[in-house]
Amino acid sequence: MADQLVQDLLEAGIHFGQKKSAWNPKMKQYIWGERNRIHIIDIRSTIRGLLTAKKYITKIVSQGRDVCFVGTKRQAQSSIETHCQQTGMPWVTERWLGGTLTNFRTIRERLKRLEELEGLVESGEIDTYSKKMTSQLMREKRKITRNLQGIRNMKNHPGAIVIIDSTREVNALREARNLGIPTIALIDTDGDPDKVDIPIPGNDDSMRSIDVILRELSEAINEGLKRRGAHNEEQASSDEAPKSSKRRSSRSSFRSDDPAPTPEAAPAPEAAPAPEAAPAPEAVPASESAPATEAAAPAPVAESTPDQA
Repeated sequence: MADQLVQDLLEAGIHFGQKKSAWNPKMKQYIWGERNRIHIIDIRSTIRGLLTAKKYITKIVSQGRDVCFVGTKRQAQSSIETHCQQTGMPWVTERWLGGTLTNFRTIRERLKRLEELEGLVESGEIDTYSKKMTSQLMREKRKITRNLQGIRNMKNHPGAIVIIDSTREVNALREARNLGIPTIALIDTDGDPDKVDIPIPGNDDSMRSIDVILRELSEAINEGLKRRGAHNEEQASSDEAPKSSKRRSSRSSFRSDDPAPTPEAAPAPEAAPAPEAAPAPEAVPASESAPATEAAAPAPVAESTPDQA
């Protein structure tokens, strides 16, 4: 598989760089040599960057995020549209509108406007307008469709951006770096690899070389989509399955499986014995009774006075 990939890249001419007079010194580590004042790119660095990009794209797509492809040069437009339509990824092949990422809310509003115009055309209501108004609305519809058709289904910021010719797509690189979006780019010998997170050194002027790179990246996207679908199926099955009961020991589970014994009638409580009557107090005999209070002292005898004698 690796040998076939190397052969395809060499046949596509991906190892041909720019003229020596137009090179960027930062690309020195990716240059193998020079032939007829044209730099030759090291194919090993191209394979290394391509495999790294494929691995990262597969990871991003499997996590449920999209990859946006950007290439406004004529050599890349047809290949990008073909591969992105097959994988369902967003793309930009016309002019990169300023604020496509940093002012994404305005872009979404323009897409809503496009839906309104399409609704007028489908319902036939546009025929009720004057010829001048109809011409203006159709011109507006064509302009929005041309510039934003590729990112029409992109609801959020992409997980990564693939750029063909980083020297040409400077605005897209700046916006992605400002938002912290990883960038993958096919860079020729006149590009700056420091502006890209994952550079793929190669010829960005050849249609065949661009098509081979996009084909390999599309395979990585398809692999990520398969993993995403498998993960979603597993998650759906886990949600449908009943929640397992709390784990119990074998002894408790054995007891829980046995039929519960029928409760026996409880014996009636015995009647409590009646309390015995307290014995009546015995009569105390009169002799033993407490002595009566002494009689009152007798009144004193009156003494006779001498007069009475």
